[in-house]
Amino acid sequence: MSPVHLIIIIAALGVGLGLGYSLYKKDSATVPTAEEIAAKPEKLDRLPDFSYPDLQGNSRSSQEWGDKIVVLNFWASWCPPCRKETPAFIEVQSRYPQQVQFVGIAIDDKGPVEDFADTYGINYPTLLGDMSAIEISRQLGNRFSGLPFTAIFDQGGKLIYQQTGEVKKAELIEQIKALL
Repeated sequence: MSPVHLIIIIAALGVGLGLGYSLYKKDSATVPTAEEIAAKPEKLDRLPDFSYPDLQGNSRSSQEWGDKIVVLNFWASWCPPCRKETPAFIEVQSRYPQQVQFVGIAIDDKGPVEDFADTYGINYPTLLGDMSAIEISRQLGNRFSGLPFTAIFDQGGKLIYQQTGEVKKAELIEQIKALL
């Protein structure tokens, strides 16, 4: 091999390594880390302002229930823990209709939500949420956007409890009685 060919090969190898490294650095700089993905959004400590349609198509606002204890539940019809906790929510809503307002925000399509509400006999407002509802749940402490997620607010709208996953009836009653 002549010295000229050797110089060309070394130069090409150097250029290839340099380009590869610069592409690697560029790609690794734009890919978010796991910590960035899981980073907590701005945290809310009060009942957030929101408005979503109910199953009849009427817009419902969080401002409607400001003078009561509000139990805000984010759920979906396909979610087994959501199905398991719903009867307790119905029972507790019936027990404290003047002092407590449950509000379900379904992260789901309207048809399955209507079927679910009819099957279970849901006795509290059921709203159809979207991606902004998931963001609200994250701001309330649902770090990984899991369902179900429940937040309880006192009569002044202050967040006093949040739970990702099924809320047991005894825990729910204990939290509500502490506010009555």
